[in-house]
Amino acid sequence: MSALIFDICAGVVLAGIIALAVALIVKKARKGGGCCGEHEAAEKSRPAGDGNKAHYPYSLEMKIDGMTCANCARRVENALNSLDGVMAKVSKDTDSARIYTKTQPDVRLLCGAVAKAGYLARPE
Repeated sequence: MSALIFDICAGVVLAGIIALAVALIVKKARKGGGCCGEHEAAEKSRPAGDGNKAHYPYSLEMKIDGMTCANCARRVENALNSLDGVMAKVSKDTDSARIYTKTQPDVRLLCGAVAKAGYLARPE
């Protein structure tokens, strides 16, 4: 009799594990997968306060490490565009950022903003 109870309990536990696994697979399929923000809405693009490129006399190119998708690129671009006097365009295809500044670029400040977003930047 105790073997039968053990078999029933083991069956119930196994059924519960299978049901949980199926539920997690369905949830991931519905919400999508990805490297960052897997279960969050995509990051909205926030352009620089001043979108006129003619107002930015300085520019530099930086390599960005750690980006794996368009959402990553948007996060880096938003982090840079949030800085005063900075306008950036980030490309996941080239893993780089073209950064325009109104004053002489402060590379440490720019790299710090990218690092705060969770990525690594280095001047080219």
